[in-house]
Amino acid sequence: MPVKSPTDESVSEAAVEPRDRSTAKVEPSATHAIYTCPMHPEVQQDHPGECPKCGMTLEPKTATAGPADDESAELRDMTSRFWIGAALASPVFVLAMAHLIPALGRLPLVDGGVSRWLQFALATPVICWAGWPLLHRGWRSLVTRHLNMFTLISIGVGAAFIFSAVAMLMPGVFPPTMQHEGHQGKVAIYFESAAVIVVLVLLGQVLELRARSRTGSAIKALLNLAPPTARQVAPGGDHKVSLEQVKVGDWLRVVPGDKVPVDGAVVEGHSSVRESMITGEPLPVEKAVGDKVTGGTVNGSGSFVMRAERIGSDTLLGQIVNMVGEAQRSRAPIQGLADKVAGIFVPVVLAVSALTFVLWMWLGPEPKLAHAIVCAVAVLIIACPCALGLATPMSIMVGVGRGAQEGVLVKNAEALERLEKVTTLVVDKTGTLTEGQPKLIDVLPTQGFDPKEFLHLAASLEQNSEHPLAAAIVRGAKEQGIALDAVKDFRSVTAGGVAGIIAGRMVMLGKPDFLRSEKITGLEALEASAVKLQEEGKTAMFVAIDGKPGGILAVADPIKSSTPKAIGELHALGLQLVMLTGDNRRTAHAVAKHLGLDAVEAEIDPAGKVAYVKKLRAEGKHVAMAGDGINDAPALSQAEVGIAMGTGTDVAMQSAGVTLVKGDLRGIAKAIRLSRATMRNIRENLFFAFLYNALGIPLAAGALYPFFGWLLSPMIAGAAMSLSSLSVIGNALRLRKVRL
Repeated sequence: MPVKSPTDESVSEAAVEPRDRSTAKVEPSATHAIYTCPMHPEVQQDHPGECPKCGMTLEPKTATAGPADDESAELRDMTSRFWIGAALASPVFVLAMAHLIPALGRLPLVDGGVSRWLQFALATPVICWAGWPLLHRGWRSLVTRHLNMFTLISIGVGAAFIFSAVAMLMPGVFPPTMQHEGHQGKVAIYFESAAVIVVLVLLGQVLELRARSRTGSAIKALLNLAPPTARQVAPGGDHKVSLEQVKVGDWLRVVPGDKVPVDGAVVEGHSSVRESMITGEPLPVEKAVGDKVTGGTVNGSGSFVMRAERIGSDTLLGQIVNMVGEAQRSRAPIQGLADKVAGIFVPVVLAVSALTFVLWMWLGPEPKLAHAIVCAVAVLIIACPCALGLATPMSIMVGVGRGAQEGVLVKNAEALERLEKVTTLVVDKTGTLTEGQPKLIDVLPTQGFDPKEFLHLAASLEQNSEHPLAAAIVRGAKEQGIALDAVKDFRSVTAGGVAGIIAGRMVMLGKPDFLRSEKITGLEALEASAVKLQEEGKTAMFVAIDGKPGGILAVADPIKSSTPKAIGELHALGLQLVMLTGDNRRTAHAVAKHLGLDAVEAEIDPAGKVAYVKKLRAEGKHVAMAGDGINDAPALSQAEVGIAMGTGTDVAMQSAGVTLVKGDLRGIAKAIRLSRATMRNIRENLFFAFLYNALGIPLAAGALYPFFGWLLSPMIAGAAMSLSSLSVIGNALRLRKVRL
């Protein structure tokens, strides 16, 4: 009898316009997208732009479905500005520094007016076009009085470029005595300093934007899990409708291989549904009338009709999307520390430069104006935060490359920063600690049955079953070289077991209640043995042969061979290990006890994992989460650092800050050692940068002039600035040799 839907609203399949998978929606979109700053969530507006506080590009609060690896327009723009700027700045630097090499210094192109005009012509587009976003953000920081790294960059670049441009175009405004500071009786120029600063800072911006360009990839991947259409059951026959047209109460048909469109309950039929992307467990779950099904899960070989109960953002998938988005927006970028330092450093540098000018005009020897301008500009140039700006991105770039060599992929710099402080590691079980695929572990026939013949009969029967546990038994028999026979009179009882005749022998396999319903007695001894197997985390299946108990087959998801050693390494690093899993308590505790984990929480859903991670963080612990399933995605984002197994789902990998390519838990220990080495390297770089400024600024201001008559010209200040950058880069390159 055909099923009648409670609604007559339907749209024929032909009437539905072709709809790309990327347009599927889980959460209704607002009329206008709201853009916010990842670092300052209170900053919100209805159009793209930059944060008035830190200068970062604002990002949409709610991602839309689409390709998960879209490059942002800003990244493309910054990348083109960097490459064009680098191409123009390179000859400027060569022309400016070539006079230091005797063989080149005598060439007319190098030592003459042509060189100066070439530097001016090449540096101008670098500053005015390639560096325009940096100058614009710096100017805005001054207007809004939120001083940050862009303030330092724009002041340093502006001072060097404007001073040099005036020296080129209006040299008469400078006293004649200043011309002795340059070459061939001309005022010195510093175009190379301004151009190189812009290019190096653009490099840092490109590295940062590449890390941030995939912030919404996890949400996009989740949104794309929802099928674009659903099969609506109606009196006139099934119709395909777009997912947005599904209403609560609609009856929907799910055929083999289809994704369940929304959350609901089965009203007719039965099947096995793969829920691994939600529960994280590898075994499909049998669904019959009255059972709940979840949107985004994949139907097996059966067909059923469901009633829609939760749609849109109310579905479990929609709630996971919201949780991932909320966790991602709560993260602060690693550049926050540098901006806080800049908030103090910038006014100090400006004050020192102004004070230098005043003191030279008041106390300095003649020509006072020349000395005042030269020293004030030298302070601004030597204090330009080139080394400070490179301290973090260079270490991150080298550290990330070193990690990739060891199979540790770091998605963003923040992950490395936070991983260093982790005290508690939360891990999923299936696919993280275990292999994620059921395997035949034990063959335990009763007395009187040969083990090979026992397995031969059971596997021959199971070859006709579509249950994943059956596949594990068949696979186990084939691995032992056992040939299978055909089955006669095969029958299957949903959520019970299977039966059939193999080589004239009646064989049954399933749960004890199923065997009892088939008049099999004397199962008590097998049930007692099954309890011990279950305590070891195994699933026991009972077999009867010719009307008598034949034995037990035990299937389990085996622990990865590398897991025990990995846990030992993590404990040695001082980490507390906690396992969160949706699996049953008996199996979970058996695995935790075998591996020596510190704590375990079983039968826990995605929201429960998020709550547990929040609880640990509220207790003051620094939490990292390792997992491989979609059910892990919210917790991966909520943890301070998410670590995904490369053998897991795309969503888990997009939600995580670190991905282990080989799916080997030992990679977490490598990632932590890499993080600690990288952060130590960053601190060393920052120390070099600040030490350079602490020594360089007084020298540039003329602190040694009263004692030794030494005065640091802006040209030397520019060279010193370059050397400080080289020291930072050289130190960062040491990470290539760090042992993980």
